[in-house]
Amino acid sequence: MSATTFGWLVLAFPLAGMLTTGFGYAKLPGRSAGWIATGAIFLSFLAALGALVSLQGHSPEHRQLVSSLWNYASTVGIDAQLSILVDPLALFMALTVSGVSSLIHLYSVSYMDEDRGFARYFSYLNFFVFSMLLLVLAGNFVVLIVGWAFVGAASYLLISFWYRRTTATAAGIKAFVINVVGDVGLVLGTYFIFKHTGTLDFVKAFRAAPHVFTSGDGDLVAGCILLLVGAFAKSAQIPLHTWLPDAMEGPTPVSALIHAATMVTAGVYLIARMHVFFELAPAAQDVGAVIGAATLLIAGTIGLAVTDIKRVIAYSTMSQIGYMIMGVSVGAYAAGLFHLMTHAFFKALLFMAAGSIIGAMAGEQSLDRMKGFRKAMPFTFASFVIGGLALSGIPPFSGFFSKDEILLVTAERGSWHWALYVVGYIGAFLTAVYTFRMIFRAFFGEPVTEARELERGHLHHAEQPKNPATGEVEDTDVGFPGPVHAIAERALPMRVAMGVLAVGAVGAGLLQIPQVDFVIDDFLRPSFGDSSLYATHTRNGLLILGLVLGTVIGLAGIALAWRLWVARPVTATVIRTRLGPLYRLCVNKWYFDELIDLLVVRPGIWIGRAAQGTFERMVVEGTVIGSAVSAARISSAAVRAIQSGLLRYYTALLVLGVSGIGLYFLLQS
Repeated sequence: MSATTFGWLVLAFPLAGMLTTGFGYAKLPGRSAGWIATGAIFLSFLAALGALVSLQGHSPEHRQLVSSLWNYASTVGIDAQLSILVDPLALFMALTVSGVSSLIHLYSVSYMDEDRGFARYFSYLNFFVFSMLLLVLAGNFVVLIVGWAFVGAASYLLISFWYRRTTATAAGIKAFVINVVGDVGLVLGTYFIFKHTGTLDFVKAFRAAPHVFTSGDGDLVAGCILLLVGAFAKSAQIPLHTWLPDAMEGPTPVSALIHAATMVTAGVYLIARMHVFFELAPAAQDVGAVIGAATLLIAGTIGLAVTDIKRVIAYSTMSQIGYMIMGVSVGAYAAGLFHLMTHAFFKALLFMAAGSIIGAMAGEQSLDRMKGFRKAMPFTFASFVIGGLALSGIPPFSGFFSKDEILLVTAERGSWHWALYVVGYIGAFLTAVYTFRMIFRAFFGEPVTEARELERGHLHHAEQPKNPATGEVEDTDVGFPGPVHAIAERALPMRVAMGVLAVGAVGAGLLQIPQVDFVIDDFLRPSFGDSSLYATHTRNGLLILGLVLGTVIGLAGIALAWRLWVARPVTATVIRTRLGPLYRLCVNKWYFDELIDLLVVRPGIWIGRAAQGTFERMVVEGTVIGSAVSAARISSAAVRAIQSGLLRYYTALLVLGVSGIGLYFLLQS
């Protein structure tokens, strides 16, 4: 089969899985819905592999294949088609998304086993993966926008999956609203590009760009800034990031899916896909690089203070996506995408390990309540450590190779980019500290009651399940988490999924060892062949410095975390007390929620109420509606008066009407 045929199958399998589990759940025996959904995503992964093999049969300059099923609209210069673009970039994303998502589905089979919404969950999960794959395989702006919107809708369904939790429904609405802001940016940015290129097709638009735009063209800069709004909303970059920590209200596998394989990586992909336009709009590139650097730093400081284990990992995702956004914005396309792939492995692993320990705590997520699980949960502990070392950039784990390559290319840009280089390593230090703060607090120290119970062979289950965010007592019926919690030590599907991800977290970095092999660079080159920034490294001295510096900084962060939370835990309390204002700034998430509420939400509510009380009441109801109602009443009264029932009146009206028409035509002649 051709690469494009495989590309359509990549989309067809999750779509079929969604429809099967969504409409056939009542007739599916047992937990077969979970296995059908998992199989659908795995088949999609195999189809992506088939497309990869088929694409290798084409010469590098002919590895951009477009396939269209039908024309949606082809008139007045609009060429909207249901088409996909199969090229190295699309396949790289499709393999990462489908591969990691299939493992998350497998993990979910055990994790969600006792949940009453089991089939509904897997239908939503398949829809989420289908939407993301549609986004990355899109061959034009129309399909991209559809996939982009579908991802936002799927995220709402999954974040608020436990819909009887008020915190979950509020989080889902928040994510949906902020992502709609990004959708508007994407659509308007597309308009600016279509206005000049005259096409919605990616390949045609990329080829036309150098001929219709000059470097720094005002319309192009505006269009690219609007595209960045879409990227920042979807990838949770400041100031459009506040939905991501709240998204932890969804089931833990959903958190893994959002953070590792889908949604938040969409912004990175968008900038990489639109690199032709961004290179002609250097001001927009600079905005992306600065926002990415600021996000990685701010998110790192918040991760040091919050105590919800899932939210710590969420802020870690924000920080790591900041690295990727910075990388693709400075032209480090291969490095940014390489980090996207390695990050998918170790971030999914960290969320799965966190889900396992949350299961052991019967749903409790606070690090203040966790301690001493190292002996009770050896597999979960080992997985957490592997994911933590990869996230911290310690060799030979995968994060070591991908993260430092982004910073290397950033430094090679020179000038003010050196500031981003420094910020990147500060962020790397914070990453190591907050990552091992989680590990040391959850797995070391005197075991808590739940850990003691587990050591004696009994998995703790709360007598009264509670919402971990509010402490409210909940039942275990539909719309709430199920009554049984799963841990990796007792669920084979969870162990298999985590084991495969652990192998990836250790070995994925070996795909591209600096100055040894260039597998990712060479594979992606056909998609970036028109880029002036796509090149291999030439400054070997800086490369060696970066690798050594990254290792030292990572180890220093781990050592500091050990001292603060294991060797002398009282020190952390003393520091928190002495740095009270700084601690409050971080634990309150830099007050972004409060600022948005003050500057956007409250003014919006005030304007709406004012408009309702004045403009709507006086103008719309009083003038527009009132005038129309009055006119209708007057005309109806006149008609009622005419309808007297007397024949002579009707004859007179007929004569007057005919006379009027005759007079009109007489005057016209």
